Amino acid sequence: MQPNLAFLLDAISTEHLVKTGRGSVSVVVFGDQDKPALITYPDLALNYMSCFQGVFFCPEAFSLLLHNFCIYHISPPGHELGAAVMSLDDPILSVDDLADQIAEVLDYFRLGKVMCMGVTAGAYILTLFALKYTQRVMGLILVSPLCKAPSWTEWLCNKVMTNLLYICGMCSLVKELLLLRYFSKQEVHGSVEVPESDVVQSCRRLLGERQSSNVLRLLEAINERPDITKGLRKLQCRSLIFVGENSPFHSEALHMTSKLDRRFSALVEVQACGSMVTEEQPDAMLIPLEYFLMGFGFYRPSQCNVSPRSPLSPTSISPELFSPESMGLKLKPIKTRFSGEV
Repeated sequence: MQPNLAFLLDAISTEHLVKTGRGSVSVVVFGDQDKPALITYPDLALNYMSCFQGVFFCPEAFSLLLHNFCIYHISPPGHELGAAVMSLDDPILSVDDLADQIAEVLDYFRLGKVMCMGVTAGAYILTLFALKYTQRVMGLILVSPLCKAPSWTEWLCNKVMTNLLYICGMCSLVKELLLLRYFSKQEVHGSVEVPESDVVQSCRRLLGERQSSNVLRLLEAINERPDITKGLRKLQCRSLIFVGENSPFHSEALHMTSKLDRRFSALVEVQACGSMVTEEQPDAMLIPLEYFLMGFGFYRPSQCNVSPRSPLSPTSISPELFSPESMGLKLKPIKTRFSGEV
């Protein structure tokens, strides 16, 4: 984490508690609200601090995104920092309710078309939102997304977590299962030579601050999600999909890519990475993001160069990404791999 960026983001952020017809939702706003909007939605049991701080505290991404957008970090109900236990009177929401809630948030801020960035469960909810409210989505940036109903393996794992959350709360086993959902096994377990990373330790600590009953509500909604594959071809916006090759949802991301209109979608696979590319390897997102956003007329400030720490260079990107189609109204249906070595 970059301390100077952290201080700056804190200084320019404001938190809003938006009342909707489906309960209240926390939205943290960064930047100039006169700029186009980028909304984010995190994965299960996370919020923007534990799901997006890696990519937003990366100086290059900070300059690219904050230069072009006002960021609206939407937290799932009861997942915001310092959230209290949700009342029994609060409605139990389905994934459709969560998508509709996003529309109400946009109405509250008087936003028109928005760019969307979501991770896994958050990517599913934003995709569902894009299918229901096609005229309100400019583009989708999806990280290890879901589009099918849960497989038996995922359904069983989620049921185990549901029972543990109900009986034991956010215990060590639930944290371990969630961390394996987010990160590659090597990143979580570490080794004698390479201990558990700071990113995983920080995420483990933040999970301990979640209210287990609030997480349980979202988990049940995600575990009952319907298959939205059939609607994907009808999406009218362009999509950029990232997935770690070690993500438990890798095959799901490939399936989703195959069902999207190839004229308007691109896939980036990241080697040696789990689901949460935004935290585990945020540098791998920089150049694909930059070229994706150029198609909408968004650019990095001219004085900002690619960091020498980044594993990316023009030679590491598929030549197809530099094609006129990828920089104009259409993206090539590419599959680009990035090495995890720096």
